[in-house]
Amino acid sequence: MILINLKLYYLLFWQLFISTISEPILNKTNKIAIFVDVQNIYYTTRDTYQRQFNYRKFWQRIHAQGKIVQATAYAIHRGNDKQIKFQDALKHIGFDVKLKPYIQRSDGSAKGDWDVGITIDMLAVAKDVDTIILLSGDGDFDLLLEKIKTDYAINTEVYGVPALTANSLIAASHVYHQIEDDLLL
Repeated sequence: MILINLKLYYLLFWQLFISTISEPILNKTNKIAIFVDVQNIYYTTRDTYQRQFNYRKFWQRIHAQGKIVQATAYAIHRGNDKQIKFQDALKHIGFDVKLKPYIQRSDGSAKGDWDVGITIDMLAVAKDVDTIILLSGDGDFDLLLEKIKTDYAINTEVYGVPALTANSLIAASHVYHQIEDDLLL
């Protein structure tokens, strides 16, 4: 009788022990790369919710899912103090911030997207990670995600504002996460 109780105790202990530690241990083997289209996230959250995206809360959520081996935020440099403070905050959270100069054309239009840069960086790291996470609603990235899924067989996730995320991008990702109140300031 005592032997049966000890076996039962041992079995229950190990089930409890494994259930509390196996999730974090397994998650730490999930190598994650994050790519943020800062302009897209800024304008889509501002236009839809009149609020800003909470990068710190996002980082905490992703960090709980695995090891962040690369996190890059792609932005346009205008040189104003508010923008510099924002970029410094991203760096403090853990993002590498890549900047392109803001170019104002003579006709009044502006240039400064990072689609090619994000594509090059994503393809370069795909062979070394288990999951790629893209923050953008830009449908131009749908073919990129399809290629990564096909050529590298890794997980792809997209975070975007529901009303302003291209359906083709949603379809191209393994998992689509809607940016809503829980990820806004």
